[in-house]
Amino acid sequence: MVQPSIAPDLVSTPVYVVDDDPAICSALRVLLATAHIEVCLYATAEAFLEKFDSSRRACVLIDVRLPGMTGLQLLEHLVKTCPNVAAVVITGHGDVPMAVRAMRAGALHFMEKPIDPAALLEIVEEACLCANVRCAHNHTCVAATRLALLTPREKEVLALLVEGYPTKVIAHQLGITCRTVEHHRAAVMHKTQARTLSHLVRMALEISGNWKLADEH
Repeated sequence: MVQPSIAPDLVSTPVYVVDDDPAICSALRVLLATAHIEVCLYATAEAFLEKFDSSRRACVLIDVRLPGMTGLQLLEHLVKTCPNVAAVVITGHGDVPMAVRAMRAGALHFMEKPIDPAALLEIVEEACLCANVRCAHNHTCVAATRLALLTPREKEVLALLVEGYPTKVIAHQLGITCRTVEHHRAAVMHKTQARTLSHLVRMALEISGNWKLADEH
């Protein structure tokens, strides 16, 4: 008997099953739930898309032969609009051409029915890891894009904020007034869409290896 398990740090990544076969859905719900994975079931692609948050990281298991929007069409839509999703397609036995099309369309894996529980858990674990990596990468890219909007002076102010210097010290080091520092700080917060100072500092530190906050001084 398979003992369901998955890496603890991946359990928080939800798994969505899009399949119109009640027996398959029931079996997958039990297996994944036993492995402490959050599971959501949908019988059609349309029902799934109506509820799914496209910005969320997730593993999505898709039956390629769905009523209405097909599994392949759903996969293509997810690849285009949901950057933090890792998709796995489920095909009927021997439906290799369809599986190849799915892989070319962006599926991480494909599985043939009947589904092997142990193999499924391994693939789900890989897909959850892939979704997490994509989410982190995309978050870093967004941060880098926002930080690139800063002027040289704003970058200097940000660099000193990251070092923990107060407004008066920043003003002294840059030879500007405290009011000007506060003006630049407000511009930095607006351009980066940082909610708080700690959020701004975390954003800068996340990409500090790939982006120079300010010229050497």
